[in-house]
Amino acid sequence: MLLQQAMPLKIVFMGTPDFAVPTLEAIAGAGHNVVSAYTRAPRPAGRGMAERRSAVHAAAERLGVPVLTPARLRDPADQAAFAAHGADVAVVVAYGLILPKPVLEAPRHGCLNLHASLLPRWRGAAPINRAVMAGDLETGAMVMRMDEGLDTGPVCISERTPIGPDETAGELHDRLAPLGAALMVRALSALEAGRLEGTPQPGDGVTYAAKLTNAETRIDWSHPAKAVHDHVRGLSPFPGAFCEIERGGKPERLKVLRTAVAEGSGVAGTALDDALTIACGTGSVRLVTVQRAGKGPMAAADFLRGTPVPAGTRLL
Repeated sequence: MLLQQAMPLKIVFMGTPDFAVPTLEAIAGAGHNVVSAYTRAPRPAGRGMAERRSAVHAAAERLGVPVLTPARLRDPADQAAFAAHGADVAVVVAYGLILPKPVLEAPRHGCLNLHASLLPRWRGAAPINRAVMAGDLETGAMVMRMDEGLDTGPVCISERTPIGPDETAGELHDRLAPLGAALMVRALSALEAGRLEGTPQPGDGVTYAAKLTNAETRIDWSHPAKAVHDHVRGLSPFPGAFCEIERGGKPERLKVLRTAVAEGSGVAGTALDDALTIACGTGSVRLVTVQRAGKGPMAAADFLRGTPVPAGTRLL
């Protein structure tokens, strides 16, 4: 007697940045039927301002998945088009648009979201950056069932991971993306088997990962060395923390991509030696990797060969 083979899940994928690409590739590779990919519309970028597709848009086209780029999903016509997919479930990873109730309820099993934090800590737009900037010792990825709140749905499955003391947001991003992709594949397997359950998030411990702003990228040397170090690595490589250094009688913007907590103390923002050890409010940090405007990242030693920074120099 032949056993009837289970049909693959019919999935609508919704995501935009490169963080979402491993999940799209993983669920397609697991044999699920990804009927459509929703992503941000192409935007002008670069010197020529040519339209650039999102990372998910490019990946979906490589996989042969039809792409849709609605500007918003509150139009009844867009909602009807979404429902017409007849999806079993929608998988959402850093999509960038709010999903209204008709969209959340259209798939047979609702919408599953992959979020890069240990909810309810760091709900919102920039959980990876905020966890590093706050000096958190661990984070993780969670798959939750979406509701109308901001990352408030019940958590179905999760995995924790430590954050290294010198790990940057970019490095953590690159670790969490495949970890989250594997987690979503596990969640979908449990969904297929009728075993995917959700646990309501606790009411305490809620924090919000607000979108990063340009105003917070300037380094405040009056903060303790550990806080300055965490601030730099939490913004590395993008958008990047920065300071200004005088060059030719004019302040030059210097992006700082990597630091190390160092020995020594002095007036905040002052170079303590000729090797870019900078005093903070308490303690000091040594600049390890920097980037001048219009140039690529470089080791501090290479920067100093062209731009000496003697002890006593003030960084703004």
